[in-house]
Amino acid sequence: MEKAYNSKEVEGRIYELWEGKGLLNAEPDAKKKPYCIVIPPPNITGILHMGHALNNAIQDILIRFKRMQGDEALWLPGTDHAGIATQNVVERKLAKDGKKRHDLGREKFVDEVWRWQKEYGGTIIKQLRRLGSSCDWRRERFTMDEGLSNAVVEVFIRLHKKGLIYRGNYIINWCPRCQTALSDEEAQHKELNGHLYYIKYPIKDSKEYITVATTRPETMLGDTAVAVNPKDKRFKELIGKTIILPVVNRELKVITDDLIDPKFGTGIVKVTPAHDPNDFQMGQRHGLESVNIMNPDATLNSNAGNYDGMDRFEAREALLEELKERGLLLKVTPHDYSVGHCYRCHTIVEPYLSKQWFVKMKPLAEPAIAAVKKGKIKFYPERWTKVYLEWMNNIRDWCISRQIWWGHRIPVYYCPKCQEASDGEKGLVVARAKPDKCPDCGSGTLVQDEDVLDTWFSSWLWPFSTFGWPFESGSQDKQKKDLEYFYPTSCLVTAQEIIFFWVARMIMAGLEFCGDIPFKDVYIHGTVRDDTGTKMSKSLGNIIDPLEIIDEFGADALRFSIISITAVGQDVYLSKQKFEMGRNFANKIWNVSRFLIMNMKEEISADLCAFYAKEKLTLADRWILSSFYRTLDAVTKSLESYRLNEAANLLYEFIWHKYCDWYVEIAKSSIGEYKTQFILFKVLEKSLRMLHPFMPFVTEEIWQKLKAKEPIMVSPWPHLQDQMIDQASEEAMERIIEIVVAIRNIRAEMNIEKKQQVDVVISTSRADVVKLKDELSIYSTRLADVKSLTIEKKAKRPEMSASAILDFCEIFIPLEGVIDIKQEKQRVEKKAKEFEGLLMALSKKLKNKDFLNKAPKDIVDQEKAKEKVLREKLKKIQENIKNLS
Repeated sequence: MEKAYNSKEVEGRIYELWEGKGLLNAEPDAKKKPYCIVIPPPNITGILHMGHALNNAIQDILIRFKRMQGDEALWLPGTDHAGIATQNVVERKLAKDGKKRHDLGREKFVDEVWRWQKEYGGTIIKQLRRLGSSCDWRRERFTMDEGLSNAVVEVFIRLHKKGLIYRGNYIINWCPRCQTALSDEEAQHKELNGHLYYIKYPIKDSKEYITVATTRPETMLGDTAVAVNPKDKRFKELIGKTIILPVVNRELKVITDDLIDPKFGTGIVKVTPAHDPNDFQMGQRHGLESVNIMNPDATLNSNAGNYDGMDRFEAREALLEELKERGLLLKVTPHDYSVGHCYRCHTIVEPYLSKQWFVKMKPLAEPAIAAVKKGKIKFYPERWTKVYLEWMNNIRDWCISRQIWWGHRIPVYYCPKCQEASDGEKGLVVARAKPDKCPDCGSGTLVQDEDVLDTWFSSWLWPFSTFGWPFESGSQDKQKKDLEYFYPTSCLVTAQEIIFFWVARMIMAGLEFCGDIPFKDVYIHGTVRDDTGTKMSKSLGNIIDPLEIIDEFGADALRFSIISITAVGQDVYLSKQKFEMGRNFANKIWNVSRFLIMNMKEEISADLCAFYAKEKLTLADRWILSSFYRTLDAVTKSLESYRLNEAANLLYEFIWHKYCDWYVEIAKSSIGEYKTQFILFKVLEKSLRMLHPFMPFVTEEIWQKLKAKEPIMVSPWPHLQDQMIDQASEEAMERIIEIVVAIRNIRAEMNIEKKQQVDVVISTSRADVVKLKDELSIYSTRLADVKSLTIEKKAKRPEMSASAILDFCEIFIPLEGVIDIKQEKQRVEKKAKEFEGLLMALSKKLKNKDFLNKAPKDIVDQEKAKEKVLREKLKKIQENIKNLS
């Protein structure tokens, strides 16, 4: 084996080995239990970020674990066409050449997007390979490929036939930048520091006026009524009167509606049906006119009078100035409120009256609610169940039409002649392909709907459309068998922000179109943040590039480090330094494997169980075998319950501390013996198998060096051997280790030279500790340079001795003749004075109010922690001085 592990040289070669041998592939096998994960398809615009790294590391660990357990494990990959995001990217590319999409026209622009997709769309897939993702790449799908496009059309037609897809004029979330409708989930709300503007509205034929309060004064130009709550007695006499809309001079009637909050503003509100969802509902109930004052780009239109052509926010300021000049702006007060923003470009969205296509969600939600309530689908962590159910119980219809060009075009065709006459369902055809003629008038001039479907309309079909559903031809028999075998899938791994966008909709789609849930478990992981707790973003400059981490530390280091610090469902706090732990662990495993291979005299082939039954094992042998199987049991249970960080930390503790730090050190004195080599080898190879899902590259490379018959990724998961779990041996060895560590600590504190042997006296009240004398003598001599060991019940402390106290004993090391006591005392006293000076300065700093008030909290906390450590060290030094007196 090479002296050092070189991840750059190993990873590409090992991945080619797996792919070349077809080890990533999965096929239906009646003899095996299916296990399937469909990848959350990354956008084709995306490049690998730490969120992807975490998400895909989790999925790969689960797939590799189940593959080794003997399941037929399929990880199905693919990418999402990402309608708005991809169109924006290509439009920016055109803008560099001074062009707009309208200069090309729809057909040529879509061709341009396809060219971009072919050139750049596979970037993230290549990057997932570098992470070690063991997907079946033969099955890779794209949400705009022919098969998935057919599924989208089929679903639209079926839902329309059932009356669950409809078209209508409704208030929707409109992005003026992207110039498209957005679903409620795509219009992410953010708290803004705004204002409440109190405006006078004159009462007709009166010198009196009413006062309304609004956060969006520009929309008053579209007011068609004012409203009060029917139970609000303050405004009883106002009902039936006519109000004059300032600036526009439109007459407004006063209506009453239970929706009005008497405590908001003055209790009288303006009603703008075309620009507010609540006002739209009121307008429907009261038969109000809807006056749209905005163009699609959020400039004001001719209905806004003198403000025609002005940007919405520019118009706001100009209108407020006019109201002020007319004496109609009574006051302005600070007011925090929540405003929707486009999830792609972060522009403030506009509630906008528009004709759009919608899906009725309540009928689809009911079985999806029942499936989760009955436990057919389980969320990990469980708290997300409540979040899911709350949203589903209050679900609103889904606006699925988007006013962009890249995406699945809505399969609806219009007869211009019939539509002009009726503006309804007449002359409207929902079909898989363009009809030859209008079914109502016979005209051959039909045009397809200009809009495309929401990106999520294809994504919600992902768990079954990727297998070829809806299987229209006999040539799809294999795909049908694949779906029957692998569906429902086993687990979905995703982030919390798309529970509503994607997870809930997939559950509804699976039940509606396949008659079954799409997955059994949903694992929701946290958000990746920097070490200050701030969400990573390009604009903040706190991004850690996973590809740079792979280049510097290796893919295994990235995977193991990020998983080990990611508790179930909790956010992850990352810094570049945290990946050093994973790299150091990979190097540790490499070095111990190299040590063993260099010292092995013959091939190990015997069965461990048979060996265990006939060989006479030492306490250390029994301890390491028992610890291994206890760890195996705990790791298996942790993986099966999605506690991946617990599994990683259990592995780290066993391999690094128990196997490498202790057993290998103990075994060095008898490394030439077959028995020692046998146990070292068996524990190592089983540990490598257990570690493989987390660190696939280094474990496979070492496995190949061990001359294994088959790659580790298809080797079986170790079997639990209960008969080797020996509680008594574990407890005995752990006590011996504690005593050896205490002796080593005394040696270090008292500055005893490494080769200097010492006498040790142990006082204990426990008979089981006294019984350890023979074993302890052997191990303490090898590991702590102990010359003689005495263990007695209530042993007397020798003069001039250093001591350590454990829960079950007290340890003494006589110092006379071991060190120069006078010289050591002088050294320690000098050290004590240094510590006292440091502590005095630090205490003074922590009493300084300016420092406490002005310094960042993390700096203050660091200084307090430093003070605590100094006090503990000083206390230990003072004890040592006492021991030397």
